[in-house]
Amino acid sequence: MLLTVQHLRVAFHLGGGKRSVPVRDVSFEIPENGRVALVGESGCGKSLTALTLGGLVDRAEITGTITGAPRLAYIFQNPMQSLNPVMRVGRQIEEARPGAARPSPRAALRGEGQAVPDLLRSVGLPADAARKYPCELSGGQQQRVMIAMALAAAPDLLIADEPTTALDVTTQREVLDLIERVADAHKMAVLLITHNLGLVARYSTFVNVMYAGEIVERGEVKKVLRAPRHPYTQGLLAAVPRLDAPKDAPLSDIPGTVPPPTDWPSGCAFHPRCPIATDACRLSAARCQG
Repeated sequence: MLLTVQHLRVAFHLGGGKRSVPVRDVSFEIPENGRVALVGESGCGKSLTALTLGGLVDRAEITGTITGAPRLAYIFQNPMQSLNPVMRVGRQIEEARPGAARPSPRAALRGEGQAVPDLLRSVGLPADAARKYPCELSGGQQQRVMIAMALAAAPDLLIADEPTTALDVTTQREVLDLIERVADAHKMAVLLITHNLGLVARYSTFVNVMYAGEIVERGEVKKVLRAPRHPYTQGLLAAVPRLDAPKDAPLSDIPGTVPPPTDWPSGCAFHPRCPIATDACRLSAARCQG
């Protein structure tokens, strides 16, 4: 396995004896060149889990084990917030290259002594895009720059955290197809973080469904989508719009919201929102199989 996570737990001390535990018990594996998805609503702990893999979480109490030492690179949700607005993108890509001799700013913009132009062309941007500031690029182009920065780090594992947020549907597919192509070309594994099981069906092989800081269901994508066992997975799948549904058919959703990490419910954390919850669900944290 490229990476193995076992019983990961991330807690923050809030003062006054209070604690927030956004990630309570997360275990999953990522094989070499694998395509793995981490799925769940906002607030489930997906992004924090991903940040912990790269040691990017400060002032937290972290327990559990993370084995394997792959080189990681991230593609974050909002490229405009992730890119430095006062630095040309060519210099930002160059800074991501590990151990590379740093050319002068002017040389970096001209593409001298480094691979920035090739990286830009590999993600479908012209080499002269290196001279532009992030605000001069569209959202899709900014995300392509983020992918180029990830490639510059020569990672073994690419973590794509909601990489199509705020992009139109056409651009979303272009970006996801690009991630798939560059991952194949560079033999990288991909961890896709999303709330959309439709994307998981197209771009992942294994899926881990996360709710309230825990993995509630996992398995091969085809098996999980064909016969989801946990009510939360069933709710996420029902919420995916169907092309063959009548135009006036109401969209399905999961009532309520994810509880705060300072006040997880007892027993199965999903029971306050679950349509088939029983008294046993409120008392036991045993995994529900629907």
